[in-house]
Amino acid sequence: MILEERDRSDGKPMKHIFAVTVLSLVVFFIQTNKGEAMNAHDFDFESIDGAPMAMENYTGKVVLLVNTASFCGFTPQYTALQSLWQNYRDRGLVVLGVPSNDFGGQEPHAESDIKDFCVTNFGVDFPMTTKQHVIGPNAHPLYKWIVNEAGEDSAPRWNFHKYLIGPDGELAGLWPSRVNPTDAEIVGAIEPLLPE
Repeated sequence: MILEERDRSDGKPMKHIFAVTVLSLVVFFIQTNKGEAMNAHDFDFESIDGAPMAMENYTGKVVLLVNTASFCGFTPQYTALQSLWQNYRDRGLVVLGVPSNDFGGQEPHAESDIKDFCVTNFGVDFPMTTKQHVIGPNAHPLYKWIVNEAGEDSAPRWNFHKYLIGPDGELAGLWPSRVNPTDAEIVGAIEPLLPE
């Protein structure tokens, strides 16, 4: 008989219950996704040699992320970046170079040429990624995350913009191109974050 009553009501109570259930699930998933603690460790690159490079591998380390270019007035900063890497890598610092052609077309070559240039001219052996966009709609997702976290003014304005990512994957500092990687302000921000 209950079945007959539902049939006579055209299933409206069931449709109502179904709609409420679906709506509740949608709200739950939206709130769950909004509450996810995204950080820099949630992103991946490819190394300059084409191998997978997961940022989660740097959990517990401090990362200085720098968009680089071979033909820029700031290109000599590779020397300071390599110096930082040599001085602090055993203490938990990772210098991560991200070649980009976004500013002035100053990184036009293929990854193999970029790597050869950096090794030959600056002795670079810190990790580098494949060439990436760091601004605009095609920016790498990590750079989009940084802008989302720190605001539009945090986007790189030129090559050799620097971001400091703490051991927990959170953004810990940023500096424009003109600030040398070995500047006391950057070193002073790195040292307290290094593991004991």
